[in-house]
Amino acid sequence: MTGGADPGDPPRVAVGAIVLRDDHVLLVRRGRPPGVGLWTVPGGKVEPGERLADAVVREVREETGLAVRCGALVEVVERIVPRDGGGRWHYVILDYLAAVAAVPADAAAAPRPGDDVDDARWVPWSALATLPLTDGLVPVLERARALAAAAG
Repeated sequence: MTGGADPGDPPRVAVGAIVLRDDHVLLVRRGRPPGVGLWTVPGGKVEPGERLADAVVREVREETGLAVRCGALVEVVERIVPRDGGGRWHYVILDYLAAVAAVPADAAAAPRPGDDVDDARWVPWSALATLPLTDGLVPVLERARALAAAAG
C-alpha cells in the first residue's frame, strides 16, 4: 500500500463553488463531518454519472438555495482528514468560479442554509480573518478573486 490511504476507502471526487459578489464571497458553515463548524465554499461529492459543472450547480442549490452558473476551474485541492473513530476522509476537490444565475435580486441577496450546512451567507473579504475557515481556503479564494478580476 502506498500513500497512507485506508484500504477500501478510495479518494472521492468533489466540487466547490466560489461565488463572488461585489466585495463578498458566498460561504457556508459545515453542519456535518468533516469540518463541523468550519466555514468554506458550498460544495460536495460528485454523484456517479454527474458532470462536474452540474455538481457545482446542484451543491450550491442544495446548500444555499441559490441558482448559479458554473465558470472556470480555479484550483484542485486534496483533503485528507481523520475521521472520529479511525480512518480518514480523502477528497479531491475541484473548486470552480460560479456566478449567481439570473434570479430576483432579493433571492441572490439571501442565501439560506440547507442540506449539510447550518449557515450560509455573503461574507465580506474583510471578515474572512474573523471566521474559522477550512485549512487553505484563503489562498484559493484569493486566486479566484484574481481570476475573476482578470476576466473582467
